[in-house]
Amino acid sequence: MRRKIFDAEHEQFRETARTFFEKECVPHTDEWEKAGKTSREVWLKAGELGLLGWDVPEEYGGAGISDFRFNAILDEEYWLTGTVGVGFGVQNDIVAPYLVDLTTEEQKRRWLPGFVSGEIITAIAMSEPGAGSDLRAIRTTAQRQGDEYVINGSKTFISNGLLADLVIVACKTDPSAGHRGVSLIVVETGTPGFTRGRKLDKIGQHSADTAELHFENVRVPVENLIGEENRGFYLLMRNLPKERLGIAVHAVASSRRAFHLTLAYARERQAFGQPIGKFQVNRHALAEMRTKIEVMQTYLDQCIVAVNAGELTAEEAAGAKWWTTETQWEILDRALQLHGGYGYMNEYEIARLWRDSRVQRVYGGTNEIMKDLIGRSMGL
Repeated sequence: MRRKIFDAEHEQFRETARTFFEKECVPHTDEWEKAGKTSREVWLKAGELGLLGWDVPEEYGGAGISDFRFNAILDEEYWLTGTVGVGFGVQNDIVAPYLVDLTTEEQKRRWLPGFVSGEIITAIAMSEPGAGSDLRAIRTTAQRQGDEYVINGSKTFISNGLLADLVIVACKTDPSAGHRGVSLIVVETGTPGFTRGRKLDKIGQHSADTAELHFENVRVPVENLIGEENRGFYLLMRNLPKERLGIAVHAVASSRRAFHLTLAYARERQAFGQPIGKFQVNRHALAEMRTKIEVMQTYLDQCIVAVNAGELTAEEAAGAKWWTTETQWEILDRALQLHGGYGYMNEYEIARLWRDSRVQRVYGGTNEIMKDLIGRSMGL
């Protein structure tokens, strides 16, 4: 189905993104998968092409364009080209709103030019070993001492954790106030007491670096506070819908990639004297995949239009995240099955897509949490 939400400038951006991923990323797939992270050089090249931080105001190096359609295009082309590892989604979809909308003039001058150029790779540290999806339960503290905060605690499952130069840390500045005492404080690489733990050994997404972060008496200036003190929980809640919408974009694009790979395989693979796609059961499975992808895409495009208009609700974003990732897993699992024994071989891309997609139902808030958010919005 023809999508109607994009203009000529978006299609031009798509061509730039596709060419970049095909030229600068796809050839490094095996290298990055073995290393467990991507190179810093690819971030600099992305910055040169305007693929990072386009919503940053022009005076700080960006294009001053706030349009989630560009986010969607970059996320889509990442999957559609078979790219692995690069955490541009964290930079553009998750961290950008904090650094663009909530920072002071001094902070903007200090961080945004490098954010746009790719010299500053970012991460956001919310999850903790004992908290999981419950942001109210975080235990990392930041005690005010004069003109500094002293941070102590640990974070886990942090995307871009190994490469990040700047980490937005969710911590308790008033532990007695529960979630009303959470603040967002930036910790920069090289700050004494800030260390990175092991690279986490994940089932999938091997080249997307995910790490533990530790803070032991880390002293940062009060000028590194983002937004108001003790308002961090509400700022996180405000930005989570856009993060979840980004996850939904990834889900649909990954499903589309898996469908095209499987369709090609079904046309070429012979069994009992004919292509396996000629068997009715397989033909019907592919028909179902294509239809479900188009339905997902139509719903998702309406969510993209809504977020641009400032109308996307938290429960709508939760619904998009839940439904698309569940459908993604259904499609990926069926696509692997259609590959037969070869689908279980790591040399086939469908195997990587399958294992890389499983976490989609977990991060950004588990799908069980998403359904609970939707249910509570109905007064239940």
